[in-house]
Amino acid sequence: MKTTEQIKTATSIPILIFIGCLMMFWVELVLQPGYFGKSIMKLCLFALLPLVYCNLKRPRISLSFCKIPQGKSLIHCLLWGGGVYAFIIIAYFLFAAFIDLPHIATLLQDNLAVNKENFIFVAGYIAMMNSFLEEFFFRGIAYFPLTSIWGKRRAALFSASAFSLYHVAILFGWFPLWMFLLVLAGLFIAGLFFLWLDERYQTILGSWLVHGCANLAINTIGLFMFGLL
Repeated sequence: MKTTEQIKTATSIPILIFIGCLMMFWVELVLQPGYFGKSIMKLCLFALLPLVYCNLKRPRISLSFCKIPQGKSLIHCLLWGGGVYAFIIIAYFLFAAFIDLPHIATLLQDNLAVNKENFIFVAGYIAMMNSFLEEFFFRGIAYFPLTSIWGKRRAALFSASAFSLYHVAILFGWFPLWMFLLVLAGLFIAGLFFLWLDERYQTILGSWLVHGCANLAINTIGLFMFGLL
């Protein structure tokens, strides 16, 4: 039998995740404030709002999932990150013929004001800060507090689905439909993989390192796209 507090948590967290994703859809598709403005909005919705929720809720939601991996755990995460980086780069070269990089560059310029001049700054932010915000929101908040209520499997499906669907507004129009759907499926699998890392090392900072390496690989492709490599 679930307690009243557990029922409230099982309701409030999905609502929090839904609001965060819905607001970012609006930012991406309607507001389009440029990358700096988008980043500020994402910081508020994916970090500050959940932190307020965790501290106002009684009992408070623990943030113990942010502990730093130690020793071999840290080395393992870095190795996983290197493997993911290599996988994405290889996948890019395999599917490069189906990816219209100039079109993506135009979308980034028109929608987010990301261009050759500021891409290095944006790439650094994406690799480090953006990946942490998504791990905190989709793994830390959308998974760990729900596992004791929903069970790990249901919480994992919810977390990975939200992570994948959140990217719809970001990636829509970047690829042919079949590749777009393939990328979304890949993001869902990536979400499950990140959760596996989090469960294994009991911290989101392990998956953050791997997620950062994945973003670094995408940024490397961006360097090709903008003629910086």
